Amino acid sequence: MTRYLALDVGERRIGLAVGDKGGGIARPLRTLRRRSVRADVAAIADVARREEVTALLIGLPLTLRGEEGPQAARVRRFAEACAALGLPVEVHDERFTTSEAGIQGARDVDAGAASILLEAYLRARARVDPERAPE
Repeated sequence: MTRYLALDVGERRIGLAVGDKGGGIARPLRTLRRRSVRADVAAIADVARREEVTALLIGLPLTLRGEEGPQAARVRRFAEACAALGLPVEVHDERFTTSEAGIQGARDVDAGAASILLEAYLRARARVDPERAPE
């Protein structure tokens, strides 16, 4: 079963959440303060090992029109850097996850956004492929 580490990548922070397709529920972990791409990827590698994840899911910040802008290009470059970890890396639309986490009262809005991102991704995959639905 695939176990995901979801990343809500911002310019200053990276929110983290973990979950798997079996449960369909994500658990917010914490937020990393950004330092450098190299340091950030190393920190993500540590969390991935500790949480025994088998894939990364990175939120793609699309514009309100669903297009990729400059921030999405930065996140794609970061996703490419994460490929060095040897885990499958997927990106998924993260529009409104941060505001939703705030509305839901998340203590850590960035980790909450990562959790919302992962749950939305798991729901979308279950709709597309019922075989991937939570057991």
